[in-house]
Amino acid sequence: MALKKKPVTGMKDILPREMEIRNYVMNMIRETYGSFGFSSIETPCVEHIENLSSKQGGENEKLIFKILKRGEKLKLDTAETEADLVDSGLRYDLTVPLSRYYSNNANELPAPFKALQMGNVWRADRPQRGRFRQFMQCDIDILGESTYMAEIELVLATTTLLGKLDFHNFTIRINDRKILKAMAQYSGFPAESFDTVFIILDKMDKIGLEGVAEELEKEGFAKESIDTYLGMFKEITSDIEGVRYCKKKLSEVLDPKVAEDLETIISAVDAVKTADFKISFDPTLVRGMSYYTGPIFEIAMDEFGGSVGGGGRYDEMIGKFTGQNTSACGFSIGFERIVMLLLERGYEIPENGAKKAYLIEKNMPADKLLPILKQAEEERKNGVQVNISIMKKNKKFQKEQMTAEGYTEFVEFFNR
Repeated sequence: MALKKKPVTGMKDILPREMEIRNYVMNMIRETYGSFGFSSIETPCVEHIENLSSKQGGENEKLIFKILKRGEKLKLDTAETEADLVDSGLRYDLTVPLSRYYSNNANELPAPFKALQMGNVWRADRPQRGRFRQFMQCDIDILGESTYMAEIELVLATTTLLGKLDFHNFTIRINDRKILKAMAQYSGFPAESFDTVFIILDKMDKIGLEGVAEELEKEGFAKESIDTYLGMFKEITSDIEGVRYCKKKLSEVLDPKVAEDLETIISAVDAVKTADFKISFDPTLVRGMSYYTGPIFEIAMDEFGGSVGGGGRYDEMIGKFTGQNTSACGFSIGFERIVMLLLERGYEIPENGAKKAYLIEKNMPADKLLPILKQAEEERKNGVQVNISIMKKNKKFQKEQMTAEGYTEFVEFFNR
């Protein structure tokens, strides 16, 4: 069987230039989120299949890379269902593992607990631009904080990071799952059909109001409910006035505090933000995860043409493990998409230390080589990155390659 040099479909090799950007972004993440009081943690990449398949992960539960039982536990001859064969899987996000982590370690953690996670996740998805089957995810979560301070901190921390990475004119879209449900209830949709309504609503950006109306009709919903529902979207504005409209219009089915808290989040973020972005109320924002219970948000960037991050409140997930609900809210950035955009725009890492190349003639005697090595060590002590290489025949091409890698100075050593 011939060996294959290309990576598995949906995976990728990472070259040095990209790795340099990735490392810089990861360091910036640690520094920025650390300044907001978030503590780094780590969870295993393999999770119990019961946790991954608990109907909390939405469409991602259809994309799990499942792991067969091993050794004596794997009984192929007598297996009747998938459960007889599988006992674990690769995590598809960091939220489900975090919920298990917190439920297992809560007694040893402060309250509220501000967690920072960076790690690979896996989804058997169709690969496309900025989307792979293995990808780095970066999450910040605040556990044990029931007030809107959690949402404000998460949005400010995330947007501060994006500002430091030189992103401008992006939009934070924000909504609340309770407003979503109140609008559906007010319109007369049956409660058991809400998820179907939201799945169709989530296509609004692609198919428009008319397309949403057609799909709702195909599902057999009453025309009166559809007209009432879509009529509200025509009236709601993307600012605080839109939130106030929902508070007044939905007063019979919506707790006014939901709208008031959302208004406070928008106003507070707008007042103290340091990055160049706008925060916009978007009643069509759904977010696919069924575990969201309150405010939800998403980062939209015109240069990408889609979402590069999102999150929300999930107050009921930890209770699935402990039997007692714990306030929880998180924000995840699309690490791979951020890196891709930085690479595409030719992003240069600011204030990067000097990069110098020592080119040494082939077969340099040991007595002449040692002083060169010592000279390199002295330069490294002073913060200079020194790459020692043997001089090639095509020295011009060698220098061009190293210049592309960021080397700005070349020192040549000959045996003379």
